[in-house]
Amino acid sequence: MGFELGSVVMKLGMVSTSDHSSVVSMNLFVALLCACIVVGHLLEEYRWMNESITALALGLCTGIIILLTTRGKSSHILVFSEDLFFIYLLPPIIFNAGFQVKKKQFFRNFMTIMLFGAIGTLISFGIISLGAIHFFKKMKIGSLDIGDYLALGAIFSATDSVCTLQVLNQDETPLLYSLVFGEGVVNDATSVVLFNAIQSFDLSHIDSSIALQFIGNFLYLFITSTMLGVFAGLLSAYIIKKLYFGRHSTDREVAIMILMAYLSYMLAELFYLSAILTVFFCGIVMSHYTWHNVTESSRVTTKHAFATLSFVAEIFIFLYVGMDALDIEKWRFVSDSPGKSIGVSSILLGLVLVGRAAFVFPLSFLSNLTKKSSSEKIHIKQQVTIWWAGLMRGAVSMALAYNQFTRAGHTQLRGNAIMITSTISVVLFSTVVFGLMTKPLVRLLLPSPKPFTSMISSEPSSPKYLVVPLIGNGEETETDQASQNVPRPTSLRMLLSTPSHTVHHYWRKFDDSFMRPVFGGRGFTPFIPGSPTEPNLGQWR
Repeated sequence: MGFELGSVVMKLGMVSTSDHSSVVSMNLFVALLCACIVVGHLLEEYRWMNESITALALGLCTGIIILLTTRGKSSHILVFSEDLFFIYLLPPIIFNAGFQVKKKQFFRNFMTIMLFGAIGTLISFGIISLGAIHFFKKMKIGSLDIGDYLALGAIFSATDSVCTLQVLNQDETPLLYSLVFGEGVVNDATSVVLFNAIQSFDLSHIDSSIALQFIGNFLYLFITSTMLGVFAGLLSAYIIKKLYFGRHSTDREVAIMILMAYLSYMLAELFYLSAILTVFFCGIVMSHYTWHNVTESSRVTTKHAFATLSFVAEIFIFLYVGMDALDIEKWRFVSDSPGKSIGVSSILLGLVLVGRAAFVFPLSFLSNLTKKSSSEKIHIKQQVTIWWAGLMRGAVSMALAYNQFTRAGHTQLRGNAIMITSTISVVLFSTVVFGLMTKPLVRLLLPSPKPFTSMISSEPSSPKYLVVPLIGNGEETETDQASQNVPRPTSLRMLLSTPSHTVHHYWRKFDDSFMRPVFGGRGFTPFIPGSPTEPNLGQWR
């Protein structure tokens, strides 16, 4: 009896020790997040620096300190998990991007974005995969099969949307921002779909039927994922418009918006859809309908809550990537041949450069053929900037590489270790070097005609980028209002001459007549006591 009691006490002691170490790790990580925010604020005056690079640098310094204190046993506080990344960190980043994106620019360039994001990613995937097969088989880096080589194509085709958000500004360069960011979202979704397809299909005999099956699978995933996001956004708008949570508690409005957004992402994961596309379009729909149905205080709260969650998730990702770059377990496998590891990293970086150039310039040429106005065409300097800004690789590439080449966060095979360390090297190099040079490159190639002033409204609850129609961008100008009274040509002539403006015109008519009366939105919420249109004096709680 005494022996059994003693063993139970020992087990409890081990559990409490494990719990205590977890608490210590979380304390250190939260302290590092705070340090990233403070240092990022202090470096804000240096416009070439951003939080991503700051977090990477702090992560590297912390990794060195942990290596020294543990005598080379470990370099990070937490063990990386692709589930942690895809389920908890990525959703707020992508949702907030959709919630705040300038929708007029995004939908005006929608076909070009799809061309770059879908077709371009497939081109890049093909070049990187074929290049990896050609070079790495000769280098004899380990036991990699055809699935691993194709997975490398998907891993390094995924651009870093997070870093793009920080190095480009949608007010300074709206066309570039909408193209690079929009392409990044579709690109990430396409890369994840490619990666999942590689893991699920039998690659031992590739034929035309598998290619057709893959194309059909991709179209199905894109359409169903988008529709699920739109449905979730419309459902949240309808619920809030009908029930008026704000008459009793603004907390319920905020909670239902956050939970519905996250539910859309998890539903997409549940049904094996593209959760990135789902939550992105959910954010777009919520910003157009749902946000206008809540009380004034809820608008301020949701705007800052989504931005804060996204901001913290971005810092968390890059901080961990910096620490994990020094993981001794992975580097031990390649320590006997550092030249081979450097060679693999250099080849992958070169393939990334070539793969992106192979679709940006030809597809930009094709896109320009469909546009008559010179202002809507993508000029050569803009093409160079788009090519450069999309070279950064980040957390999505890291998560996919861990999924393919590790087991439970650990690397046991030499070939897999080389792939992981090479991925880390490419992510660090591209984020720091390309990230640091993107802003100076934008200023050099595309100088602003006048000093940029921040477009921040004095009324925090009505940000310009949120009070918009689905394809509109801010308040209607006098030209837009006057154009509504000008006699228009026939629908067919309009569609042939200015297709994007024609679609915009008819969407606005449909939206005003059918959508906003049902789902709410700016100017379409009835005045009812306790409703979002009630004067908001005393709404702050």
